[in-house]
Amino acid sequence: MNSSQVSQKNIKTQGETYLHFHLNPVTSAVLSAKYTQEAMVVPGEAITPMPNMPACIMGLMSWRSRILWVVDLPMILNLESTHYRSRQFSIIVIKVESILLGLVVHNIKGNTKFMPDDIVSPIGQVATSLVPYLRGCVVQAQEILLVLDARAIMQSSLLRID
Repeated sequence: MNSSQVSQKNIKTQGETYLHFHLNPVTSAVLSAKYTQEAMVVPGEAITPMPNMPACIMGLMSWRSRILWVVDLPMILNLESTHYRSRQFSIIVIKVESILLGLVVHNIKGNTKFMPDDIVSPIGQVATSLVPYLRGCVVQAQEILLVLDARAIMQSSLLRID
């Protein structure tokens, strides 16, 4: 291995780990691995719809002997959702403090790493409706990755049940 290959390998192993996924066919996002518990694909019948819930709340699901709410993440972010046609769902289970929540996304790509300095302000890069849910964004050669804020998602007024 020459010195430039070693240098490239070190760059790939440095930084914080994030789970990379698509919110819809054209929008990529990441969540810090410290908030993600599991990423999985489940059949549609694994989610039990609940009556009289906001549209973004898809229902309840059993996960590791616990019951958790499952929500349509693109809908919370005011993006187009394609889940209504699905027979199975890609779900990311997040945990903020002691609260668990299942986030339905378009598809899950895997883990990625980048340095905190790579995160830039989302203002001017993305729709203003997304900004309250973001820590920032990472501009890459082919795409803009939305760096989501798990706490802000968990605290969304759309998830408040009165």
